[in-house]
Parts: sequence; C-alpha cells; structure tokens
Amino acid sequence: MTADLAPAPSVTSGTSAPASRVKSSTSTTSVFGYPRGHWGHLSEHEDEALSKFKDVLEERGVWTREPASHDDQTLLRFLRARRWVVEDAYKQFKDTEDWRAANNIDTLYRTIELDAYEQSRRLYPQWTGRRDRRGIPLYVFEIKNLDSKTVSEYERLGAKSTFSDAKTDGKTPPGLLRLFALYENLTRFSQPFCTQLTDREHPDVPVTMSTNIVDISGVGLKQFWNLKGHMQAASQLATAHYPETLDRIFIIGAPMFFSTVWGWIKRWFDPITVSKIFVLSSHEVKPTLEAFIDPRNIPKKYGGELDFGFGQLGVPDPMWEGIIEWENGYSSFPSGPLLWEDVDDGKRIACVALGKDNGVARNVRICTLPRTWPEESVAQTQTNGEKVETAAEGTQTNGEVSEGTQTADETRDDGVQTDDGEGITNGEIVEKLKLTEEKDAVRAAPAAAA
Repeated sequence: MTADLAPAPSVTSGTSAPASRVKSSTSTTSVFGYPRGHWGHLSEHEDEALSKFKDVLEERGVWTREPASHDDQTLLRFLRARRWVVEDAYKQFKDTEDWRAANNIDTLYRTIELDAYEQSRRLYPQWTGRRDRRGIPLYVFEIKNLDSKTVSEYERLGAKSTFSDAKTDGKTPPGLLRLFALYENLTRFSQPFCTQLTDREHPDVPVTMSTNIVDISGVGLKQFWNLKGHMQAASQLATAHYPETLDRIFIIGAPMFFSTVWGWIKRWFDPITVSKIFVLSSHEVKPTLEAFIDPRNIPKKYGGELDFGFGQLGVPDPMWEGIIEWENGYSSFPSGPLLWEDVDDGKRIACVALGKDNGVARNVRICTLPRTWPEESVAQTQTNGEKVETAAEGTQTNGEVSEGTQTADETRDDGVQTDDGEGITNGEIVEKLKLTEEKDAVRAAPAAAA
C-alpha cells in the first residue's frame, strides 16, 4: 500500500523545494492504498461484507433496498469504521439512525436559523473552498478562537430551542446540536459537490472524507483545559455518528506542552481516528502540506498561495469555471445549509440554500452543474471487475503495482507523529506518514479478516 511518489530534493534551512506529488494516498482503515475499501474498489471480503451488511440492515428494518434509503458509500463508511465486522457496523449504524431521529437532524439542518448556523461556522472547521490533490475537500480549524468565554456563550445560546424546528432527545447537549449542522453540510454539500468534479485521480470514487489542517498555535494549557469537556463531547458524538468522514488531520503550531494535552485528547477518539492525526513541527508544515495539497490551494498562512483567512467563506476555485452555472446573482457559495437536488431529468444537479432568516424560510437556487457521478452506465460492481490481492502479495490498480505492506517502528507509542530533525526531505516526510499508516494497517488486518 505504498504511496506513488516522485523523488524529492531535500529541504534545507532557508530553502524550499517543490514537494513530491502524492498520486495515491493511503487509508489507515484498510490494508490497501486509497481508494481501496471505497466504492468500486472493494476486495472480495469487503464486497461480501457490504452485501451481508445490507441484508442485516434490511432484515432488521433500518434500511430499505428499493429505493435505497442510504447509498453504498454511506454504508461503507460504517463498515470501514468498524473494520468490516458487520455486527459492529450494524450497531453503530442503528445507534446513529436512532440519534438522528431523536434529534430531528434533517429538520435541524433544513430549518436552522442562519445566525445560529453562522455562529457555529465561524468557530469550527471551515471549508476553504479548495481540495487536496485527490479532490477531497480541505478544511481549516483555528483552535484559538474557542476560548472559554466564547464557548460558554455559544453553549448558552445553543441551549435555546428556537434556532430550528427540530426537537431534541434531552440527552445530547442542546448547546452542541448546532455543531452537527456543519457535519451535515460536509456530508450533504461539500462531499457530494467534490464527487461531481472530475479533475481528480479517481473520479469513479465518491468523495466521503475531508482533509483538515488544525492550527493550535497561540493556545495555552489553560485554554486547552477549559475546552476539555466541550471538545470531548463534540468529538465523541462526531466520531460515533459521522464515521470515516476524516482522512488526514494535520496539527500545526503545537506548543511544547502538547504531548501532555495529547495524552487525554487521544482518548476521545477511536484508534482508527487517532492513527489519522499527524503533528507537524514548523519545518515540516510547508513541504508536508505541499505533498498532499497543491500550493495554490494552501492558505498563505501555511506557506501556500491561497488568500484565505479563518472565518471567511470558501474561496471559489478557478477550476470550477465552465462547470458551475451560478444563478440568482451568486458567484460563490453562501453560508447556511446547502443541499443538492437533481434537475434537467437528472442530467444536472442544483445547489439549493435552505435554513431560516429571522424565521423566514430560505429556498433559493445557487447554481447548477453537470451530474458526472454516478453515471448510468456505471455498474454497482468492482471497477473493471478486478480482484484485490492480499497485501502481502501486493495490489494492482490501473496497471500500477504497489509493494506489499511493511511494518515500521518509526512512530512514538503515544500516536503523535513528530520530527524535530533538520534537513528533512519532502519525500522523507511523506514516507513517514506512509509507513505510519502501513503500520496501523497491519495492526488492523486481523480484524479486517475476521
């Protein structure tokens, strides 16, 4: 499951060389390189697990087959999260469906007040409007904005039941419910939109993940401690009900004491999520991000070319020109809940802005673009009918052969990936991430084979 890398020159003090391009990333939840374990790229075992999962969900009345109440890529997220163990995936799926129904999550997203939505958007991970090299949406999160006073006020306002038409189960902290409108926006707007854009390596694979830059610079130990309860509750709910929506998380600006903080932060997540988190030292930030993200899509603050500041809306990508047809005076996506719907007999999809503005429902079309996925001619089977070999034997995709997985004891036991060395090359940085993922994949292999 090795990533396909080009040789990279070294990065020495005061110089910056072009980063090597990552042609195929790896997923820490599969013993194969991305897009293994995703729609259309399943091994025989994974395909059987999906089929069995559907049977179990249908038999137990939590999923309908015709028409499908949830698409395959959503079901696969739960299977990957539970390492292809069907019963475990069923339990998480059932718990999520119960939670969504008890809190009217769909109603929450469609009817949330725009002011309430914007309060959440400005505090939590924000889509830059750009994507990484694989076409996965890129988000940025600056933790310093979450001071204790801001969080207290946010939770106080969120405790009011007037920000949407949704009811609550009385168990989920009401101050947190608005946060999940952002997760709905990720899974129902950003990811489906990126799926339709074909300028990516695997346009046959629906986008179901996000890449995140988490900036913790300027955050003191006291602030971390004061945020502990809030962040723990939010993280655990998101991990439980929005599984496998994160690919890589790059933490930058970590203070000296972060190893202490990490000791309790990592307990909020399952091991799979923890394995996706990489803490970068200052000299690693630019070359590592450039290896996974084109410089034009990296915010200037982190060494790239994109004029994006935390708090602003996503910056439209010039690559959209000629693809998106804006309507009603829009030239970019607005804040608030956005959904896609079929138009023109399914040949195009339209982005519709919902939510409420001072109690008045909003329903306005923002743009349309051609529907490129799924194509009617695409069969719901393995791509090219290919069969995936075992990791030990190597895998082959589109004529490219990757070597078998290898183990590497190059990460700290606490799960934080750091490197304080000098003169590190871009290739070395990417190789470190790759080997870390391979190590996690080997650990996951027994469970995957169960």
